[in-house]
Amino acid sequence: MVVRPVGTSLSSVRFDLPRIGEAYLSAVNWSEAVPNLLIGLREGLEAGLIVTILLAAVRKAAPVGQRASTTPVWLGIAGAVSLSLSAATVLTFATDSLSSRAQELVGGILSVLAVCLVTVMIFWMRRTARTLSGEINTKVTEALALGTGALTLTAFLAVSREGLETMLFLWTAAKAAGDTVAPIVGAAIGIAIAIALCILLYRRAVKFNLGTFFSRTAVLLIVIAAGVLAYGLGDLQDAGLLPGSNWIAWDLTGHIDPGSWWVTLIQGVTELAPRMTVLQVVAWVVYLAIVLTTFVLAGRTATTPAAKAVAQSADSAVPDESDTADDEPAAVAAAPVPLSQRFGRLAGDRPLATGAAFVLTPAILAGIALAVIPRSNATTSAVTVTGSKCADGWSSPGTGSQTFAVTNKSSNAGEIMLLDSSGAIAGEIETLGPATTANLTASLSSGSYTFECRMANGKTLQSSAVSVSGASSASGPAPYKPATLAELQPAATAYQAYVRPKLNTLQQQVNTIEADLRSGDMAKARTDWLPAQLTWEQVGAAYDSFGDLGDAIDGLPWGLQNGVNDKDFTGLHRLEYGLWHGQSASTLLGVTTDLHANITKLIGQLPKITIDPTDMPIRAHEILEDAQRDKMVGTDDFGSGAMYPETSADVAATRVVLSMLAPQITSRRPQLVKTITSQLNSLDAALDATKHGDAWRPMSQVPLSAQQQVNAQLGNVLESLSLVPDLLEVPPNS
Repeated sequence: MVVRPVGTSLSSVRFDLPRIGEAYLSAVNWSEAVPNLLIGLREGLEAGLIVTILLAAVRKAAPVGQRASTTPVWLGIAGAVSLSLSAATVLTFATDSLSSRAQELVGGILSVLAVCLVTVMIFWMRRTARTLSGEINTKVTEALALGTGALTLTAFLAVSREGLETMLFLWTAAKAAGDTVAPIVGAAIGIAIAIALCILLYRRAVKFNLGTFFSRTAVLLIVIAAGVLAYGLGDLQDAGLLPGSNWIAWDLTGHIDPGSWWVTLIQGVTELAPRMTVLQVVAWVVYLAIVLTTFVLAGRTATTPAAKAVAQSADSAVPDESDTADDEPAAVAAAPVPLSQRFGRLAGDRPLATGAAFVLTPAILAGIALAVIPRSNATTSAVTVTGSKCADGWSSPGTGSQTFAVTNKSSNAGEIMLLDSSGAIAGEIETLGPATTANLTASLSSGSYTFECRMANGKTLQSSAVSVSGASSASGPAPYKPATLAELQPAATAYQAYVRPKLNTLQQQVNTIEADLRSGDMAKARTDWLPAQLTWEQVGAAYDSFGDLGDAIDGLPWGLQNGVNDKDFTGLHRLEYGLWHGQSASTLLGVTTDLHANITKLIGQLPKITIDPTDMPIRAHEILEDAQRDKMVGTDDFGSGAMYPETSADVAATRVVLSMLAPQITSRRPQLVKTITSQLNSLDAALDATKHGDAWRPMSQVPLSAQQQVNAQLGNVLESLSLVPDLLEVPPNS
């Protein structure tokens, strides 16, 4: 089983905190740490403010001349911390026994839940800031009347809500950031700063406007929450709970380096990734638009007095007497006894027993939960990667499903592979960062296996070979050999030979359109435009190699200053726009002249253009992925409504690429080409069903059931095609 990329599940990640030290901290990606630092700082200050008010209220309630004991408060706080840590422990370790799909499902649901909780808490803090001190002061007074045990309960309830919310949001934010130590370090630093500030505020050693701080950091918190929401929805799509996992809004992984500092910075703060689905982008934008707008509008009417009250209560660390429940004695008297007060009476004057119950009960329940949770049948072994050794500590495993917890103790990221004696890949972690542990799962049969670590500094390390013996019970995917440039070169050469006659055909078809325009027959020009466009679609695996000439022949106006009216909008789509928007033949003759010249130039340069062999497996998937992204939503339609015939041409182009890669694919996955071919046949049948007789219909005239069938078949074949780029990936530096 191939694990790629690392980051699919936080439950498989363990952080070796005692060994972080200076070398580990130097490897921390601070662009991923800063968002969690902000979360820890803000949420820590919220919890710290509540603790400060609790302590001040106890001090104020003490008789004159006597010093009140704050032990009950600290016992309640300890119970709240125990509850949060126990919940985090169960949450992390419980998912170990889940399947990959179940882990994505749980992670996605918790991410959405965390965003909902944080959003509610942001507005709750704004709404209740003015009366927060008075409310807590009233609860403390009522608790003291019942006994110090009741005070412990009050502190537990007041702090545990903040603790659970903070735990859940940090957990999901760390999951969204990926499997690095940075989120943990950032959160720890943020919480430490919050604790220090709260101590200084309580001792009146420092003063600052917490209301302004909460208002401004809320904006950043909303941005982070939008990213966590998008990441969570992506998990739910991967788990199959939500549709659209192959409906890609953008995929820039082939154009930018995902590991570059500026990409990591943007992704760390906003969770906008180089590859995102349409649902993720829409959710990110809609959440920001609604929540930020509501927050700003609410701030114009309510923030000023609330902020002043928060700042005042924090600066003085003494509750405002005017905000107590004495303002509405009748309402309090008439209200029913709340559940917390009933438990308060039960706790009475027993702070130690109450505190012990709050501290120990969550830990005991967590221990029971971890004990009864079923464990995976796979055997897990711990191995380490250092600057000089690969998979140190690996001993002879058994056959069947094996899981290796690989810890990177070096200062470089690396690709970790488990190879059999023939050099075939049995399991892989595509990227393992420093100070990070991730699971590599493989299905082993009898034979010899070696770990290979290809590090970012250019070094390649290998472990010693280890023999595996026993009855073979392997049921997972068979190991496969990494592809080589020499192995893929014949496919690239064959495709380059396939392209030349297609370009000659396209040139003749453009000549036909030009003749139609010269005769003034616009209807025939529209009819003859479609075959030309379909010919270009069938060159699908190569046009990324054509550079500016490819854009000149079939570019889109998006990003141009004047859009469809920009002088740099040229080619087949420019011709389509003019033909279906009433432009004159004389205007469009200039477009066809330029188009003919660019095709001629491309034909002349074709012998010098080299198609990258490593692009062939990628394009096997991307041709139809581009069709799903652009054609199924009409992004590249300028009036013809030819989305379905163009997609049919893309199917033909995919078949050509697949046939050229078939030997390499079949040697690794014998049934995959057969499966994909069958799915392409089903997609062709669904596309043919959108016709009226032999004529293609615009999507707007196709029944919804037929549209849904096309989308379903397209999604099915894309899932199978997505295996090809990984299967035929050429390792770096090979």
